[in-house]
Formats: sequence, C-alpha cells, structure tokens
Amino acid sequence: MNKEKILNLLGLAMRAGKLVTGEELTIGDIRSNKAKFVFVASDASENTRKKIKDKCSYYNVPYNESLLHAELSHAIGRTRMVIGINDQGFATKFKELIKG
Repeated sequence: MNKEKILNLLGLAMRAGKLVTGEELTIGDIRSNKAKFVFVASDASENTRKKIKDKCSYYNVPYNESLLHAELSHAIGRTRMVIGINDQGFATKFKELIKG
C-alpha cells in the first residue's frame, strides 16, 4: 500500500469535490448508494468503526481503515475520521493503490 500516493489522491479528490466528509454525511451517502469507497481512521472509536464497517458491508461498499486520523485530516485539510469517495474513477484508483 502506497500511503503517500493515497493521501495525495485524497487531497486531489477533495479539491475536485468528489468527497463527502464526516460520519453522518458518509453514512447518508452509503445508504443512497452514492459512496463508492470509504476511509475510516484506524484510531477512530470502536463504535464509529463498527458502524461504518456494518453499513459498508450491508450496502456492499468497499472501505479501508489503515490510515490514521491525523493522516486523513492532513490530506483533506479538515479534521475528519470518516471520508466517503463519491466518484467511481477515484474509488477504482484507491482500490488499486491499496492492493499495491
């Protein structure tokens, strides 16, 4: 997994307006099938991680929880624990980079 490229791509997706940030907004997008990929901070609370994991599993949305809160927040310029990707192209690229 190439962390540097993933974080740079997150910043690009943020500037392109293809992200939704925050737990509640991301869950809303998962439910409405807008979210194509979800990042959850590995140091988020157990409750938050479980909630996102369960929603993603139920709605068949791939997710990743290998990045820290500080890394995610720094990449997008906002303090967030949960980030949803709403663009299929970005989601595909994130999957490729994670498999690496």
